[in-house]
Amino acid sequence: MSQLTLIIGNKNYSSWSLRPWLAMRQVGLEFQEIRIPLDTPKTASQLRQYSPAGKVPVLHDGSLIIWDSLAILEHLVERFSELHWLPVDPAARATARSISAEMHASFVNLRQNMPMNCRASLPGKGMAPGVQADIDRITTIWRDCRQRFGRGGDFLFGAFTIADAMYAPVVSRFTTYGVTLDPICQAYADAIWALPAMQDWLAAAQAETEVIASDEI
Repeated sequence: MSQLTLIIGNKNYSSWSLRPWLAMRQVGLEFQEIRIPLDTPKTASQLRQYSPAGKVPVLHDGSLIIWDSLAILEHLVERFSELHWLPVDPAARATARSISAEMHASFVNLRQNMPMNCRASLPGKGMAPGVQADIDRITTIWRDCRQRFGRGGDFLFGAFTIADAMYAPVVSRFTTYGVTLDPICQAYADAIWALPAMQDWLAAAQAETEVIASDEI
């Protein structure tokens, strides 16, 4: 088996880094982690050592280099097909891929106005025009998946999948900004928050000392 190395940014701020990191930890995949602090004078040169795109996350799988969170996750689905990355049921599997892609491509207002900041507590902040529409769409996705596919577990498709990894940073945002959720969505958010791997990430974020001013409200 090739050595896997995942290059990530600050755990307090880097939502895209959290996604593959959490998925890999959750399925028990062993990997080396390299953390590069973002928004410093050295960041660009350090990232270019590992990523042709100059961004995090990036996965090194032996001689292969895979960048972009969703591309990394899909590579891992193929590379380690014996592990549980996606639902078995075809309809659930297609839905998991669809909502993962939607998370990847959408919700710009939420991202811009409620940046991930695990150390902060900012209830009521960030509610700019368009943010509530993003929240409403995300919570609709969560309710639909839990009701249609979620029996037998606490996550969107029962057992944890890459779709849960894609939405984990949203759970962090909702916690930071005190977003009020209905009981179904709150129970789901609580399940993500309680994952030991998620708690490890949050503890490491709390221990970081770097501050990225653009991500602080």
